[in-house]
Amino acid sequence: MLEFIGYIGALLIGIVLGITGGGGSILTVPILVYVLGMNPLIATSYSLFVVGTTSAFGTFQNFKKSLVDPATAVKFAIPSVLGVYLTRKFIVHKLPEVLFYFGSLQLTRATFLMILFALVMFMAAYSMLKPQKEMDEPKSKSLLESSLQLFFVGMLIGLIGAGGGFLIIPALVKIAKLPMKKAIGTSLLIITINSFFGFIGDLELTVINWGFLLPFTGVSVIGIFIGLKIQHLIDENLLKKLFGIFVLVMSLLILYQELIS
Repeated sequence: MLEFIGYIGALLIGIVLGITGGGGSILTVPILVYVLGMNPLIATSYSLFVVGTTSAFGTFQNFKKSLVDPATAVKFAIPSVLGVYLTRKFIVHKLPEVLFYFGSLQLTRATFLMILFALVMFMAAYSMLKPQKEMDEPKSKSLLESSLQLFFVGMLIGLIGAGGGFLIIPALVKIAKLPMKKAIGTSLLIITINSFFGFIGDLELTVINWGFLLPFTGVSVIGIFIGLKIQHLIDENLLKKLFGIFVLVMSLLILYQELIS
């Protein structure tokens, strides 16, 4: 039964990625950990493959509709890819099993990764639920400032195993001045690049269960085709608000599970 629910979740991941260009990826790790019972470290690795492959199919579909800006994607991807790859290759797998001791309590690597994931979900939910009038025009940034920001975004993506669309899309709209639909299409290309380089950084350090990973990813790919088909039928602002509420609730449940339960 739990496996069936997990595959329904995989379909939902693809649908949300297809509609919003991001956000679906932050469902992947909780589904793998809490529904299918995976270790968080393995779950973040599998998430990169699922999200990267699913986003690649979405990118191809959007490219045919001229909704992808390859030059902007490469410009944004280079610093973030470095952050993702280096984090997966040299940092995540070297974290000790127990990070800190607090008297009789301890903070394990698995708990740390899930708490970090929940905090990122909370920030993403806030971004989606924040009234539009609060989104002021950002100050112009130098190439170095933007590159450093994207590098640290890549490190965060590497740690939590998400594609980072919920972090990348606002930057594409505000910094690259792309219209929303083109920002969504371009973000899927950046997510694809980030996710695959992050996964490559894991290959030597993680035993991959391809018998599970490929079918799960296949269901998610079906979902993104559904999402792309129904994208124009759904009110974007309503979807953003509902999904933001869902992500907020999920983040609080994860924090409760890891810190209290």
